Amino acid sequence: MSMIQRLKERFLERFGQDEDRFYKQIKEKFSVVGNLVGVTELVEKAAQLFSDDIALIDQERILTYKELYARALSVSEKLSQVGVKSKDNVLLYCENSIEFYIFYYAIWLRGAVVVPMNTFLHEKELAYIIGDANPSAILTLSSMKPKLETLVSGGHLAELAPMITEKAISLGECDKNVKPLGLDELCLLLYTSGTTGKPKGVMLSSRNVITNAMQDYARLRMFSKQKERVFAVLPLFHVFAQNTCMWLPLLTGSSVVVVKKIDRRHITEGLQKNPTLFFGFPALFGLLCLMKTAPLESIKRFISGADAMPDKIRSAFAMIYGRKICSGYGLTEASPVVAINHDNESLPTYAVGRPLVGVECQVRDKNCQPVKIGQIGTLWVRGENVMMGYYKDSRETEKVLQDGWLNTGDVASMDAQGILSIRGRNKDLIIHKGFNIYPQEVENVLMSHPAVFKAAVVGRQEAVVGQVPVAFVATKNGQQDLEKTLRTLCANNLASYKIPRKFICVDDLPMSPTGKIDKKQLRLK
Repeated sequence: MSMIQRLKERFLERFGQDEDRFYKQIKEKFSVVGNLVGVTELVEKAAQLFSDDIALIDQERILTYKELYARALSVSEKLSQVGVKSKDNVLLYCENSIEFYIFYYAIWLRGAVVVPMNTFLHEKELAYIIGDANPSAILTLSSMKPKLETLVSGGHLAELAPMITEKAISLGECDKNVKPLGLDELCLLLYTSGTTGKPKGVMLSSRNVITNAMQDYARLRMFSKQKERVFAVLPLFHVFAQNTCMWLPLLTGSSVVVVKKIDRRHITEGLQKNPTLFFGFPALFGLLCLMKTAPLESIKRFISGADAMPDKIRSAFAMIYGRKICSGYGLTEASPVVAINHDNESLPTYAVGRPLVGVECQVRDKNCQPVKIGQIGTLWVRGENVMMGYYKDSRETEKVLQDGWLNTGDVASMDAQGILSIRGRNKDLIIHKGFNIYPQEVENVLMSHPAVFKAAVVGRQEAVVGQVPVAFVATKNGQQDLEKTLRTLCANNLASYKIPRKFICVDDLPMSPTGKIDKKQLRLK
C-alpha cells in the first residue's frame, strides 16, 4: 500500500470518528430526557433557538424564525377550526414559496401529517392520490385552488376536503395545546412518481425525518460564525428539497433563499441573495452550464442528488465555473439521503461517497447474500432513516423491508474504503443473452459526444434475441444523422454486447418534475 493510500485511509478513519462524535452532539441538543424531539417540538425549538435569525428570503420578503413560527401557528389554528385533528392527513398543494414553509410547519404544529403534492401531476393522478390519502383539509394558494376544484367538476372526485389558502395567514392568538406527533408516528406521507404502476405513499416518521437531517448535518458540518444560506430552487414537494431546504435549516438556524421555479430569471434573481449552499439535480447543473455566467461566487458547496450525474455535466461545470459538484445518493424510502461525497474528491461520477453516520449498507446477490468487496449487486440499507412502510399497502412493504433492511432496488458496489458506487436501477437493468447491461454506463459514453445533451438507454424485447438496448439521444441543433458516429463512439468505449441496437435522435427527452428522464414513456415508444 502506498503512502498516499495509507494517509487517505487514516483521514477517512479520523473523519468518520469526528462525524460520529458530531452526530451525537447534535442528537443531544435536540433530545429531551435522552429521547429525540418529534417534528412538532422541532419547529417550536427552532423558533426558540433562532428567534431573530433570518429564516426565509424571497424576492420581496424576509421572515425571521419568530415570524415564520407565528404565521405557521395562525394557519394551525385555521386547521383546528375546520376540524383537523392530531394524526389527520393534510394535503399541501403549493408551488415554491414562503407560503409552502408556513403551511408545511403549520400542519406539524397541529400534530397532523403533511402530504405534499407534486404540482405537475395530471388531474387523474391528483385525484388518485387525494382519494388514497383522504385528507381532512387542503392547504393551497388561491391561484392554484381552481385546478383542485376541477377534480370535482370534471368527475374525478365526488368532493374535496375544506381548502385553506394564503389568505388565512394572519397574526393572532392561537391554541398551542396540541398533542404533538410521537417520535415513531407518521408525520409525512410522500407519494412516489408511480413509474412502475400506481403511486405508493411512503410513510416517514419524526424519527426518520429528524435522524436523516442530523445525518446530513454531521456529514456537511454546517456550522460557522456566519450562518449558511441554502438555495431552495428544487421543487419543495420533493423529499430531497424538504430534507435539505426545510428540515436541515430547523437544526442549523440557516436562512433559505426560496426560488419560485427553475428558470434562468428566477435562478439569477435568487443567486443575488448570496446563498452559500446549492442543492440540485444534474439537469439543473446542466442549465447552469448553458447559462455560462450565473453569479455563483457566494456558493461554498454544490451538492447533486435525485439522479445520476453524467461526466459531461460535471466536467462542463468545472470548466465553465472552476467549481466541483459533490455527488449524493438517496431514495424517498430512506428519508432520503444515504450517502454524500462531501469533500469533492475526484471520484467517478457514479461514486457517491461513504454512507452517512448511522446508515448501514450491504450489497447483496440475487440470493440475498452479501457479495465480495468491489462486486456488483443490489443495495440494501438499514438505519433509523428507513421508512415505516408503504401507506395502506402491507404487501408492497413486505417486498422491500426485511428484518429492518430496505431493498433499494438499485444496483451498486462498495470498495475497500467504504465508498459506495451506484450503477443504476434493477428495473432498468438490461439482460442481453445472459449479459448484464447497465444503462448508466452506456448513457455516460453517449453524453461524451459534443452534440448530445441528454441520453437514455432502455431495454426493448425482440422475438429472437430477447432484450436489446435502444438509445434515445437529444441532440443540439436538431442533428439527426448521428447514428454512425454514436455507434463508433460506443464501439471504442464499450463491449460489443453493450452497444445499442438502435439510436433514436430527438429534439428533447421527456422529463419528470425533479429532472429525471422519464424512461417509462420511452419504453412505450
